[in-house]
Amino acid sequence: MQILMQLPYFSMKTFTLIKAVFFACVCGIIVQLEIKFKNSEEIMTKLREDIRNIAIIAHVDHGKTTLVDELLKQSHTLDERKELQERAMDSNDIEKERGITILAKNTAVAYEGTRINIMDTPGHADFGGEVERIMKMVDGVVLVVDAYEGTMPQTRFVLKKALEQDLVPIVVVNKIDKPSARPAEVVDEVLELFIELGADDDQLDFPVVYASAINGTSSMSDDPADQEHTMAPIFDTIIDHIPAPVDNSDEPFQFQVSLLDYNDFVGRIGIGRVFRGTVKVGDQVTLSKLDGTTKNFRVTKLFGFFGLERREINEAKAGDLIAVSGMEDIFVGETITPTDAVEALPILHIDEPTLQMTFLVNNSPFAGREGKWVTSRKVEERLQAELQTDVSLRVEPTDSPDKWIVSGRGELHLSILIETMRREGYELQVSRPEVIVKEIDGVKCEPFERVQIDTPEEYQGSVIQSLSERKGEMLDMVATGNGQTRLVFLVPARGLIGYSTEFLSMTRGYGIMNHTFDQYLPLIPGEIGGRHRGALVSIDAGKATTYSIMSIEERGTIFVNPGTEVYEGMIIGENSRENDLTVNITKAKQMTNVRSATKDQTAVIKTPRILTLEESLEFLNDDEYMEVTPESIRLRKQILNKQEREKANKKKKSAAAE
Repeated sequence: MQILMQLPYFSMKTFTLIKAVFFACVCGIIVQLEIKFKNSEEIMTKLREDIRNIAIIAHVDHGKTTLVDELLKQSHTLDERKELQERAMDSNDIEKERGITILAKNTAVAYEGTRINIMDTPGHADFGGEVERIMKMVDGVVLVVDAYEGTMPQTRFVLKKALEQDLVPIVVVNKIDKPSARPAEVVDEVLELFIELGADDDQLDFPVVYASAINGTSSMSDDPADQEHTMAPIFDTIIDHIPAPVDNSDEPFQFQVSLLDYNDFVGRIGIGRVFRGTVKVGDQVTLSKLDGTTKNFRVTKLFGFFGLERREINEAKAGDLIAVSGMEDIFVGETITPTDAVEALPILHIDEPTLQMTFLVNNSPFAGREGKWVTSRKVEERLQAELQTDVSLRVEPTDSPDKWIVSGRGELHLSILIETMRREGYELQVSRPEVIVKEIDGVKCEPFERVQIDTPEEYQGSVIQSLSERKGEMLDMVATGNGQTRLVFLVPARGLIGYSTEFLSMTRGYGIMNHTFDQYLPLIPGEIGGRHRGALVSIDAGKATTYSIMSIEERGTIFVNPGTEVYEGMIIGENSRENDLTVNITKAKQMTNVRSATKDQTAVIKTPRILTLEESLEFLNDDEYMEVTPESIRLRKQILNKQEREKANKKKKSAAAE
């Protein structure tokens, strides 16, 4: 360069140009070297081509559990001599009854020499804690979407969790055999959702398989006529598109607990993925706990997953999904490593609860009659046991030893816990659910939910009005054909407590509502939602009589049958007006020795409205409890005596006036 600069015809401009070209060439060579190095590094990285780890995620009732059943069947993983039980992956009684998945399950199928580990996850946002944990265990997701309903709020929630983990997606458009199926539009909806959730270019280039899980058919074509009686297109797409785990078995062992189980013989079991290294039965390892402390223990047993079974194995290595036993107080999110190479993985982030209610020991006049476990010690032990496996749950003590604040992700989450305890023989009382208010940057904020409603057009006006009254903001309104309208709202979670029953009544049962947590926004002042009618409250104890019910039913809706035992302060119906009304439902007709006239015919009363557990929770007001026993669900006033109730109400009003 110095020689060129000395030439008389060589200008500074020419020098600058040559300099730029020179540096461009050097940079180009460096980039090429980097690419070659990266490619050679990828070639050098060993992969476990014999394994694929996937999660199947979808909205409630879009058919993912049925799809897993069919994959188990067609891969011949289950013994063909045994008839496959429908919904094999749903083992919990409540799951089978409601047709929903609550707890994440894991299984494995073998297809052409490759073991596919499958995680079947909950589709409801209330059980999103399960979804978030298993995202760490897999390399890709199979998103199952209904060919008619398309993307739903919970689909959005679960997919967002998967994309945040950079998982590779495959889309299965299920129920392609439906006459109302619209596969092309549904795929467009999925693509729009991916873009909206910030998917990268690789994630947007997702493969699509069209299937009818219930019929055991699938195809790469969206034409129902092209469906083949095989799940091979799904298996092949999984093997071709989901990345194989990295085989770094020669590095120090590292395992993170994503799920928990308990066995009477071996104690608590931690389920998760081996991120690197190898582990054998008898190894001395270190558990890095959530509080930063460590504990050493010996691996007593290892389990692998084969079909729906959990089998003992002697060794596991990087990429395997396994269960480990040997440590009694192991917990979700904790890391197991060799004692001489302790390196904890980042703690799993779990979304915080948005709803809370008070759990109390049953202190009603009927306490202890129907339940097996009724004391505060037993109820507290059960709640603490639930915390061991449900990381989305919170249990806080209060100033009373018989009362606890229990927080969860939504009404369904908490109602499932109550129903489970009830079936196990527990008696308890619970208060009305209330939202958890947080302070963010000095501003009080409350949870808002994204609500999607499909309703016949004639009811859309009523729905819009009712949600607007509950401070909802309409985000979208689309005519979906066949006289149906899809509405999307952003509504305070407070406004949705107790709304489900009102919505079904308003749409004559034809409306479908789905909602999921969206975000925390500034608190809206004043009351939102709540019951607009008062309660019919029993003033006496005894058995409900037909005679009394006949005289009371014109005042409102009755909740009990003749012969039902009631106590003072128990709610036996809903008043037709706003105020509470005390009534005597135990009064019997006075009998005389005089034969009645022919006009005195057999008494006929209206069929009472027997509330389910969810409906009872929705009905509750701030001054009421729901009493839950293995045999009964009752509603009651917190203060049973009428006079004491009136005194408390006067004090409350005078305090509010001040």
